[in-house]
Amino acid sequence: MTPPAVPADGAEPASAGPVLDGIREEFLAVDKPERLQLLLEFANELPELPPRLADHPDLLERVDECQSPVFIVLEREGTGVRMHATAPREAPTTRGFASILAQGITGLTPEQVLAIPEDFALTLGLTDSVSPLRLRGMTGMLGRAKRQVRELPAA
Repeated sequence: MTPPAVPADGAEPASAGPVLDGIREEFLAVDKPERLQLLLEFANELPELPPRLADHPDLLERVDECQSPVFIVLEREGTGVRMHATAPREAPTTRGFASILAQGITGLTPEQVLAIPEDFALTLGLTDSVSPLRLRGMTGMLGRAKRQVRELPAA
């Protein structure tokens, strides 16, 4: 059975922060066949790693839940955090999920990152278009991001 994009009681999904909420609304505003295309557009928006990280891939953590080699790192930036991610162009679905999270997490406070619902991937309305394995990969990315946030030094 495919999980619903909206809770069974018809309530709105819990807030994931302003950017992620906006991305969710963007996905839910288009027809199901167009959602996969939108995900692929996000894949093209994944920012390149800054040279200090690109030159030192050992500073990023592999997300083992993803079939494709995905690496992330979260850093403190002022009172918020910045998420950096890398995923191969040959894995556009995974790259799209990494891009969504990098865009949505960057700028949030650590507390806001920790408040993102664990099932955020399921609220995008992609359960008919993307395999459960890929959705678990995005959930894995979010879980690792939250763990890294917990380990960041205090501001």
